[in-house]
Amino acid sequence: MKIKKESIPITMQAPGTTMRAQPDFGGMTVCFNELPKGTDFTPLLQGLNNDSCHCPHWGYILEGALLVIYDDGKEELLEKGDVFYMPSGHTAIIQKDVKMIDFNPTKEFNEVITHVGKKMAELGG
Repeated sequence: MKIKKESIPITMQAPGTTMRAQPDFGGMTVCFNELPKGTDFTPLLQGLNNDSCHCPHWGYILEGALLVIYDDGKEELLEKGDVFYMPSGHTAIIQKDVKMIDFNPTKEFNEVITHVGKKMAELGG
């Protein structure tokens, strides 16, 4: 099973931002995201348990960097070339324009992305 990046459906697009997600890709949702420096997911996660993302992610940073902040206060900088596992209970702030691919359990991913969409609408984004 394979898919070209360009064939992954776009779920969100804005200046400097393209988020793509393909559900049911080997039982997971595969995402290819391009996000600009300064993107902060923290306000978009407010209202979820602990105001954080409960979806675990496995992936690879193709370009750029993001700071992951876990519920326990630990911080981790993910940079170009890093393979990562991000357990549930986190938020993230883009430090340098990032391109990344990640794999997510579909149920949890859908719960979080639905919430994020509602928050964006509330915040006028």
